[in-house]
Amino acid sequence: MKPSADLRAFMARLGYDFAEPEHLIRARTHPSFASATRPDNQRLEFLGDRVLGLVIAEALLQADASAREGQLAPRYNALVRKEACADIARSIDLGAVLKLGRSEQVSGGRRKDALLGDAIEAVLAAIYLDGGYEAARGVILRLWHDRLQDVDQDARDAKTALQEWAQARRMPPPAYTEQARSGPDHAPVFTIEVALMSGETARAEAPSKRAAEQNAARALLDRLTRTEPAR
Repeated sequence: MKPSADLRAFMARLGYDFAEPEHLIRARTHPSFASATRPDNQRLEFLGDRVLGLVIAEALLQADASAREGQLAPRYNALVRKEACADIARSIDLGAVLKLGRSEQVSGGRRKDALLGDAIEAVLAAIYLDGGYEAARGVILRLWHDRLQDVDQDARDAKTALQEWAQARRMPPPAYTEQARSGPDHAPVFTIEVALMSGETARAEAPSKRAAEQNAARALLDRLTRTEPAR
């Protein structure tokens, strides 16, 4: 089967040319679009999650031979979590080639973290089935290259770090409040404010409350650690 123009363009962005495009066609088929003759990508998603996990775990071990399990685990989680996978999917505009049912299209499915994260895992499985482990490994290491370089920063859970900062100074946990919500229902933007008992606050925006809370916590923590006198 000859791939369509949009799939050829996507393969160029992906950096992998499928010998059997049927693998990619299935990987882009969301359950909302599937039918008896069009299987969905959920089985591929299951496989791709494992392929990604193995490649990332292997890369982390090779990058730091002295790292303990307690150091490796948060790095691994930062690299394979759904938000990270969704960001990778956006970087190659995977959403543009997904086949979605009408309900998912109307609700902004092409921009949803969960949907995009699942879809990139399905694409990785498709590469694995088409070209083997080394082909999948090469694509993953290239797409995740920058995140692998900055993994220590990405692995830092800002909300946990801010709470520990407050507890160390005998303060209650930070309080998070939703200040605003804008945008259409299918693509909302949340504004979250975090506040400490001492009066320090910070605000941040993101497409989800969880991400906005993390961004606000990170912004406040960065400011506090920059201005705090050395002990």
